[in-house]
Amino acid sequence: MSRAAFASLLVVLAAGPLAAQAPASSDAARVTALADRYVAAYVEAFPEDAEASGVTLPRHDGLTDNSLRALAAWRTLEDSLTWALATVNAASLMDTPAWVTHGFLNEALGSSRAARVCRNELWSVNHMFGWQANLVVMAEQQPVGSANNRADALARWRKLPAYADTEIANLRTGVRAGYTAPRRLAELVVLQLDDLLRTKPEDSPLFNPATRDSSPEFRAAWTKLLSTTLWPALTRYRDYLRNEYTPAAREAVSLTANPDGLACYRASFRRYTSLERAPEETYGLGERTVARYQREASALGRRLFSTENLDSITARLRADPANHLADRDAVLAYAKDAVERARRDLPKWFDPVSRASMVVTPYPEFLERTASSSYTPAALDGSRPATFRIVLYQPQDQLRSMLEILAAHEAYPGHHLQTALAQELPGMHPITQLVSTSAFTEGWARYSEALAEEMGLYTSDRARIARRTWPAHGMVVDPGVHVFGWPRERAVRYIRSTGFGTPAFAEALFDRIIALPGQLTSYDTGGLLIFSLRERAQRELGPRFDIKRFHAAVLGNGSVTLPMLEQQVNAWIEKERR
Repeated sequence: MSRAAFASLLVVLAAGPLAAQAPASSDAARVTALADRYVAAYVEAFPEDAEASGVTLPRHDGLTDNSLRALAAWRTLEDSLTWALATVNAASLMDTPAWVTHGFLNEALGSSRAARVCRNELWSVNHMFGWQANLVVMAEQQPVGSANNRADALARWRKLPAYADTEIANLRTGVRAGYTAPRRLAELVVLQLDDLLRTKPEDSPLFNPATRDSSPEFRAAWTKLLSTTLWPALTRYRDYLRNEYTPAAREAVSLTANPDGLACYRASFRRYTSLERAPEETYGLGERTVARYQREASALGRRLFSTENLDSITARLRADPANHLADRDAVLAYAKDAVERARRDLPKWFDPVSRASMVVTPYPEFLERTASSSYTPAALDGSRPATFRIVLYQPQDQLRSMLEILAAHEAYPGHHLQTALAQELPGMHPITQLVSTSAFTEGWARYSEALAEEMGLYTSDRARIARRTWPAHGMVVDPGVHVFGWPRERAVRYIRSTGFGTPAFAEALFDRIIALPGQLTSYDTGGLLIFSLRERAQRELGPRFDIKRFHAAVLGNGSVTLPMLEQQVNAWIEKERR
């Protein structure tokens, strides 16, 4: 779809609900048509995001228009699609592919519209998923190798200075309206940019496209683009953050320091979990879950270290020489080995098993001080593999036990297995590749950490103890900070006293919570539901329970909302009983 066609579409949508323009047809056909329009518009409006999700694009020169005018146009589209979708009888779609399509589209529209109260576009300074950090992924995924791809790459990246200047304008609007990110986040982004800008462009991770292409002319053009166009733009953005934005940013870390902050937190929680739930309920559930895991960790500690004291147990885990690795190379090699061991064991627990490839690679150095391990899906057309990105910063603090847990979470049986299977599902609407529920994806990854223990993937009790010392903290600390006003010192103290992790880990986790309000609650919100659904299936099916079939039921429709997940697994249980 061209930009002119997209603009025309928005004009049509603004004139009235789509349902009034569509010919009479079945609810399923109408839902499919609405989802088709959403996908086409999304790919046009957010091309690099669509590409990062694995969608195959005909061109690779597009970049999101981050202006407030473009955002208003997108919201007009969302409103029109919402009005049209409200006329569909969702109950009539049960047991059809359109039920899944309806659920994904309804969630995409509902969560996005609810989050408008946050005005995120006015304070989008973020060390984890800010635009400056996403440049690394964009560089790695930028297609090259042909004349057309080279031209597209240069065209896309020449648009970045305008993007940076628009970001500055949006942030200035936010400051005037009283919306800012916490000062701490601005300082972290400045540190990232300082590290990047002191590097020569040709030595930076943003030079990646030129290293993957054989054309000397392209290499020269890319070098010039980075040095004379992008580096000055990044410098302008860094200088603005350091000199103007940081002094104006809020010292308070709680989201309630921004206008409508409490409403924003509720909307953020809903966006990440697909649930409407009071922060107090999440907080209480988190406290109970942390206490349960502490009891289990203490019992394991008694067997391994002859002590039930959690502080003593975690101190011994950190001090144990057998739990440490020598250097950066050893950390990376151990992570790769843990991934491979898990991959070989999958057929005993899953049917089908994806054969999609994945690489394990470190973060570039300018990001590693502020990064967390992450997963990026493969391209649907097979042009690039999935990526498990690992942090090698301060390798002396990296532990074998935690690396095994991370491998289970990010790779097998966690994110990579779940995402690859979702990409391979037959007959799924493309919207399922663009939209996902964090509580499903992260909940599955949390469940996978426990499943890895059942699978025998952890090589010692050290990992079994460590696995119980980090779940559910987000359900307590996240609302604790953003709703109940916990200061940094209390949050870090809680993380250290109730779980496992170095002081640097606790500090980084706190920074993550203030950067992504609500997101850290999604892990155990989803994980606890999957555990409870499995318990119900085992209880009701007894000896007929089959773990492979249960996993197929959970993963069978991609990263659905939690209400959809409960509905589909309960339906599977009833079918198994019959």
